[in-house]
Amino acid sequence: MARAIFRADRCKGCGHCIAVCPVKIIEFDEKLNLKGYHPAIIKEENMSKCLGCASCARMCPDLVITVEK
Repeated sequence: MARAIFRADRCKGCGHCIAVCPVKIIEFDEKLNLKGYHPAIIKEENMSKCLGCASCARMCPDLVITVEK
Protein backbone atom coordinates (compact mmCIF):
# COMPACT_ATOMS: atom_id res chain seq x y z
CA MET A 1 0.00 0.00 0.00
CA ALA A 2 1.29 3.46 -0.91
CA ARG A 3 1.56 6.15 1.72
CA ALA A 4 2.03 9.89 1.30
CA ILE A 5 3.80 11.57 4.20
CA PHE A 6 3.34 15.30 4.72
CA ARG A 7 5.66 17.48 6.80
CA ALA A 8 2.92 19.73 8.12
CA ASP A 9 5.41 22.02 9.84
CA ARG A 10 6.83 23.07 6.43
CA CYS A 11 3.57 23.30 4.43
CA LYS A 12 2.46 26.77 3.31
CA GLY A 13 -1.00 25.63 2.25
CA CYS A 14 -0.63 26.49 -1.44
CA GLY A 15 -3.02 23.70 -2.47
CA HIS A 16 -1.08 22.51 -5.53
CA CYS A 17 -1.11 18.95 -4.18
CA ILE A 18 -4.87 19.07 -3.65
CA ALA A 19 -5.42 20.18 -7.24
CA VAL A 20 -3.39 17.35 -8.80
CA CYS A 21 -4.48 14.39 -6.64
CA PRO A 22 -6.33 12.03 -9.02
CA VAL A 23 -8.42 10.49 -6.22
CA LYS A 24 -9.04 13.80 -4.39
CA ILE A 25 -8.07 12.57 -0.91
CA ILE A 26 -5.81 15.49 0.04
CA GLU A 27 -7.39 18.31 2.01
CA PHE A 28 -6.44 21.19 4.26
CA ASP A 29 -6.14 20.45 7.97
CA GLU A 30 -8.40 22.41 10.29
CA LYS A 31 -5.46 23.13 12.59
CA LEU A 32 -2.79 25.70 11.88
CA ASN A 33 0.87 24.77 11.75
CA LEU A 34 3.59 26.82 13.46
CA LYS A 35 3.86 29.10 10.42
CA GLY A 36 0.15 29.95 10.66
CA TYR A 37 -1.00 27.98 7.61
CA HIS A 38 -3.55 25.21 7.24
CA PRO A 39 -1.30 22.37 6.01
CA ALA A 40 -2.36 19.77 3.47
CA ILE A 41 -3.08 16.30 4.87
CA ILE A 42 -4.53 12.93 3.99
CA LYS A 43 -6.75 11.61 6.74
CA GLU A 44 -5.77 8.15 7.94
CA GLU A 45 -9.09 6.64 6.82
CA ASN A 46 -8.38 7.82 3.25
CA MET A 47 -4.74 6.70 3.09
CA SER A 48 -5.74 3.29 1.67
CA LYS A 49 -7.09 5.12 -1.41
CA CYS A 50 -3.67 6.61 -2.21
CA LEU A 51 -2.39 5.33 -5.57
CA GLY A 52 1.23 6.19 -4.86
CA CYS A 53 1.43 8.20 -8.10
CA ALA A 54 3.49 10.92 -6.37
CA SER A 55 1.79 13.71 -8.34
CA CYS A 56 1.40 15.59 -5.08
CA ALA A 57 5.09 15.30 -4.24
CA ARG A 58 6.16 16.47 -7.70
CA MET A 59 3.92 19.54 -7.52
CA CYS A 60 4.96 20.61 -4.03
CA PRO A 61 7.24 23.67 -4.28
CA ASP A 62 8.50 23.21 -0.71
CA LEU A 63 9.30 19.46 -0.82
CA VAL A 64 6.82 18.78 1.97
CA ILE A 65 5.56 15.43 0.63
CA THR A 66 7.28 12.05 0.45
CA VAL A 67 5.55 9.03 -1.08
CA GLU A 68 6.43 5.53 0.12
CA LYS A 69 5.32 2.61 -2.00
